[in-house]
Amino acid sequence: MGDDTVPRPSVQHTRAVTIDAPTKQVWRWLAQIGQDRAGFYSYTWLENLAGCRMRNADRVHPEWQQRETGDQLLLHHETGLQVLAVDAGRSLTLDCGWYFVLECDGPDRSRLLARWRIASGPLNVAFALLFDLPHFLMERKMLLGIKSRAENTS
Repeated sequence: MGDDTVPRPSVQHTRAVTIDAPTKQVWRWLAQIGQDRAGFYSYTWLENLAGCRMRNADRVHPEWQQRETGDQLLLHHETGLQVLAVDAGRSLTLDCGWYFVLECDGPDRSRLLARWRIASGPLNVAFALLFDLPHFLMERKMLLGIKSRAENTS
């Protein structure tokens, strides 16, 4: 689903959360992530220290539900990641080896996985080592933010 974007990574992480809501409900929150949309459901104060102008939505916005291959998913108001693939309701793949997968775990339960793969090379490994802790903290908060929102609206 996304592993083919970085076939032989030097570093990879998979993080997941179980959500007591159907995948359709969880997807609605995942589909609208981005600086210009619903934010990342994470630590906005930390993102805004970096000048991101981030805000997190607490409701599903119908106008933000469409994601297409080639879209730009903004991380910051000046930069973002390209959407490489979308399987609506199932997966969202971004360039740089970051992607999300939703799996059904029962009639009203889901697993949301976030995976990050870093290509081989000394500069990429150094970047991953420096970026790993803040990325872990932000991504974990994002997964829990999606979980909380999806469970409270299902």
